Amino acid sequence: MYDWEGRLCSAATDRVVRPFDWGLDWTEGWPAAENYPRNGHTPADYLRKLSERALEASDDFFAYETPRDFRVDRLDVGGEAKPFLRFTSAVHTPYPENNLVHGQWFPAEEKAGRKKVACIVLPHWNASAGQHAGLCVGMAKFGISALRLSTPYHDYRMPAELKRADYAVSANVARTIDATRQGVIDTRSAVDWLLSQGYERIGVCGTSLGSCYAFLASTHDPRINVNVFNHCSTYFADVVWEGLSSAHIKESLQGALSLDELRDAWKVISPPYYIDRFARMKEKRSLFIVARYDTTFPWHFSEEVLKKAKELEINHKAVVLPCGHYTTGKTPFKFMDGYHIISFLKRNL
Repeated sequence: MYDWEGRLCSAATDRVVRPFDWGLDWTEGWPAAENYPRNGHTPADYLRKLSERALEASDDFFAYETPRDFRVDRLDVGGEAKPFLRFTSAVHTPYPENNLVHGQWFPAEEKAGRKKVACIVLPHWNASAGQHAGLCVGMAKFGISALRLSTPYHDYRMPAELKRADYAVSANVARTIDATRQGVIDTRSAVDWLLSQGYERIGVCGTSLGSCYAFLASTHDPRINVNVFNHCSTYFADVVWEGLSSAHIKESLQGALSLDELRDAWKVISPPYYIDRFARMKEKRSLFIVARYDTTFPWHFSEEVLKKAKELEINHKAVVLPCGHYTTGKTPFKFMDGYHIISFLKRNL
């Protein structure tokens, strides 16, 4: 299994080792920076303090104004016109493509007497525009409308100079925080639209990086009732530092800062700092799916998540798949994964 994971990971030959950058220009629009200007701090010290302040006031950090331009357009997908929710992201970036959120819409057939429920699907890092569509089709067949969001810097939102979603997670430390903040806020904005359409219960299903976005969004949004964390791990920095698929990012980070410094900088986007708060939200129901032979979200990190969920008595179910991160998308594991996701949503939404 480890050999299979390695082959699948190495199949991507377009990874780029980009230069390290603290990216402090990306902090200018953060609420935490408004009353905390840089004053003689080193970049490492300033970003650490800024992340701590943002963590202390995380409701402000992930706050936003609801977009006013929600619309459903029809876009060409494989020669067919498919419905897409589109709106302007509440987080502004220098990239016009990234500022327009796309969400492919898979509405379930409405039936008399059946509750209107929906799930926001947040794909994995570097997912192509068509990936996770099969999962959404499956949800819709079981009465769960699905909205597959294109996360920041992915597919329709990718700046022209990129071939991969390198700006979502990179050696630009502050930009990675900003992209995560944007992913969380876009998810919460999608909740606004679903509620405006009469949906009564909302779920979120995040995979890999999307799982991190889902956890942070659900922690800060009580309107999300059901969660599926499809691959989950601990500290954002540790995953990048140890994960197989982020080795090119570590190559750039090493020598510029230590793992402890990276942990401190990325506190505000790391799920462990919110786990106690999440555990107090007993009305939420969650499914944690992990892979026993994962080399991208190393097993010992996923194991920590499951132990903590049990210790804090989070209202949850845990599933351990007998595969790895990449192999979850291969037969037969993708069908096992889809079964667990859809059956959990069907029972709990």
